[in-house]
Amino acid sequence: MRAVIRRFLKLEASGGILLMMATLLALVLANSAAKSGYQAFIQYPIGLTITHCHRPLLWWINDGLMTLFFLHVGLEVKRELLVGALASRSQAVLPVMAALGGMILPALIYLGFNAQDSLAHAGWAIPVATDIAFSLGVLALLGRRVPSALKVFLLALAIIDDLGVIVIISLFYTHQLSLLPLAGVLVILLWLLLLNRRGVTAITPYLLLGGVLWLGLLLSGIHATLAGVVVGFVIPVCRQPSSVAVGPAQRLEQRLHPWVVELILPLFAFANAGVALQGIQLEQQNIALPLGIILGLLIGKPLGVFSFSWLAVRLHWAKLPEGVQFSEIFAVAVLCGIGFTMSIYITTLAFESLPMAYGGYARLAILIGSTTAAVSGYSLLNHRLPKPVKTP
Repeated sequence: MRAVIRRFLKLEASGGILLMMATLLALVLANSAAKSGYQAFIQYPIGLTITHCHRPLLWWINDGLMTLFFLHVGLEVKRELLVGALASRSQAVLPVMAALGGMILPALIYLGFNAQDSLAHAGWAIPVATDIAFSLGVLALLGRRVPSALKVFLLALAIIDDLGVIVIISLFYTHQLSLLPLAGVLVILLWLLLLNRRGVTAITPYLLLGGVLWLGLLLSGIHATLAGVVVGFVIPVCRQPSSVAVGPAQRLEQRLHPWVVELILPLFAFANAGVALQGIQLEQQNIALPLGIILGLLIGKPLGVFSFSWLAVRLHWAKLPEGVQFSEIFAVAVLCGIGFTMSIYITTLAFESLPMAYGGYARLAILIGSTTAAVSGYSLLNHRLPKPVKTP
């Protein structure tokens, strides 16, 4: 299991670096003479000739490729719950409490700043997310100075955070339901559960039914990317702790992981982080939205993660990871303010039917808040962790 975690963290860290590069490239292109070419690229229509259904590339990335990301998240969460860092109560309590605090306080701060703007209320979940790839990428810059227990804590916290965001999306970002496609979705779901109950270990039937489930959710009004999570939860997991991925869920997760962190997430960042700064003017009447997001990420996240972690330890519900101090927990809590991928994704859901200014302000705030959290978290950890030993 430790070997699996090491491989996971190493790949996740490289994905975080790619995310940073894709984000910077998108910002440069969106604010240069090449902005028309950038917009033409992400809005390029792609579709199936048979169905005459053409959607822009941006839609296929956000609603299509991101389904694979959510499939990976579903597999990841299930593995951690059954055989990983969340498999026992003693292991799970601290990151669960930390993640809970890290979701509640940012949402309250955002709603506090945007109480007067009913349209902005839809974005309350934007600052609740933590970007696994980005945060672990920053952590990787400190090398072996970071205790492995601290890395596992951040990984478990971010995974629980992702699960919370999935629940939020399914409950609060679902459009008006269409009953006939929804009935088909329920039939496919029962079929998937039947495959699981019968112990089918072949991956292909799950993926084929998952494709039909994706289409059914799209037609029903529920966000189609949630099909990935459902499929990830129903694929069987081998419960024998091992460094070798022997179960179908572990095998699929291992195969998907490089594609998700090194292609899908950087492509998502490139397509969604291109905020044109020329037309954005922050004035008193529109400052509440970005300020709520920025402070939610920079104050709500670290305060929520740290205070709930401290409370869990003080009440003897959990123990600090071996070799980890509260000062290091606080530094990691600051890193959790890197919302980025999931925050941008929720922005597309929350403000897709509102004036473009809402999405523009939100994306700019996410970039400012996440970058500041990354720099601050790195600085705190760099100051707190033991200095590397210099060899003569």
